[in-house]
Amino acid sequence: MHAPQSKPKPGKPIWPKVPAGFVRAMLAGHSALGLAFAALIYLVCFSGAVAVFTSEFTRWEQPAVPVLHSVTPAAVGAAFEETLAKNPKAHDLFIRMPEPAYPRLSVHGDDAKGAEHTWFADASGKLVAEQRTPWTQFQAALHTVLHLPSSWGFFVVGLTGVALLSSLVSGVLSHPRVFKDAFAFRWGGSKRLQEADLHNRISVWGLPFHVVVSLTGAFLGLSVLIVGVLALVVFDGNREKVFALFSGPPVADDPRPAPVIDVAKGLAVLQAQNPKAGFNYIFVEHPGEAGQHMSVNRVTPGRLSRGETMIVDGNAKVLGAAGFEGGNLGMAIYSSLTPLHFGWFGGWPVKVAYFLLGLGLTAVTASGVAIWLARRRDKGRPAPRWERVWVAFCWSQPLAYGVSAIVALLATGLPPVAVWGGVTLLAAASAFLWTPAVISVRLRSASAVSLALVALVHLGLNTGKAVDPVAWILDASLVLGAVLLAASVWATKKSAAA
Repeated sequence: MHAPQSKPKPGKPIWPKVPAGFVRAMLAGHSALGLAFAALIYLVCFSGAVAVFTSEFTRWEQPAVPVLHSVTPAAVGAAFEETLAKNPKAHDLFIRMPEPAYPRLSVHGDDAKGAEHTWFADASGKLVAEQRTPWTQFQAALHTVLHLPSSWGFFVVGLTGVALLSSLVSGVLSHPRVFKDAFAFRWGGSKRLQEADLHNRISVWGLPFHVVVSLTGAFLGLSVLIVGVLALVVFDGNREKVFALFSGPPVADDPRPAPVIDVAKGLAVLQAQNPKAGFNYIFVEHPGEAGQHMSVNRVTPGRLSRGETMIVDGNAKVLGAAGFEGGNLGMAIYSSLTPLHFGWFGGWPVKVAYFLLGLGLTAVTASGVAIWLARRRDKGRPAPRWERVWVAFCWSQPLAYGVSAIVALLATGLPPVAVWGGVTLLAAASAFLWTPAVISVRLRSASAVSLALVALVHLGLNTGKAVDPVAWILDASLVLGAVLLAASVWATKKSAAA
């Protein structure tokens, strides 16, 4: 039996004069929004927590690629020229420069047959390997577009961000004492009350983070719609003119042949102008034409920004900047959205914090639906099938991620998204076989095994090789995740036995 518990003293409402009818309306709206978008919010939150480490997973999936903490302009120029030689008529090339989170030099372009590739280069600029990171690309696309056609995917994810933000606001308004009772827990009594307290506490403790990621996610996801509306209102539907507003000084298109742009010289000029700023990427357009130019993205240390884009013409003359760092307040805010949303600032501490807070938001979503289902049960209107389906869906994701990663590492040729979808559906089928408690225990156990196997397979494939140290860190993290899941299963079984 549980020991008797003292009734917690009710906290003072932060809005003491809010009418009870308003609170009930907010609670109803909060429940309706959460239920309508529950699965999408859960999936976007879970995938977003993982996507924080997209750069690290790229390094993990292909760990033998040279690690370059710095690179000379001459090496970048050599990598560019070797890639261009694979297709002298390439329309454009994208060069990603080494940076702290991604210490590699890569060039993206197409070959003579038009197939697109990304090649990694060493410190001299020589191409040494082609990028093959199907699992990393899968998990990133799952978060950003849900593997839908890009425009629709961005829109759905943006709409999900709006729903999440609205749920956060209505959730706070529907609980007038939510901040006053930030540390109030009712342990040892009703399981529904325990879940409700945990749901509310995690929501309050992570509220600043939750608001930031939902707001920035909504804006980034709906940017396609925003651009379309702006194009219709201002430029008669011409979207290219909208994008030109963020591209810096325009360069006239001139297809006449010309000596290929000297990338190394352009970088040296920019480096001399601002030695402290780091290089992120270079986008070379129309190489070999008179209208060729490159957009070079640079980040000033200590600034929360996606970086300033500098436009350099074919003669290595700097034409100007897009204004992301040196422009108006609106441009500065826009430039901060991506690093703020993904936690791509401040290094490892910020990324780990974003990962944990993202999992917290995932747990809030899962518990919110569980609370609603428990409330129905208490009122004599149980929905047992939906209870089983929800538990199966929630615990299917770590399992599906683990299995898809194993299949990708073994280079079976199966698309990770197909494996992920198949495992998710198979896990959902457990809703027709077992009770919610059994589903939770078995899927958590399977997830623990799959995460441990991911680490073991990766270690087996790379033992004895010169490997990026980040790969070992991620393997250790996967094992830790497996241990924590196994420990949660053990705790559940021990509690049930007691």
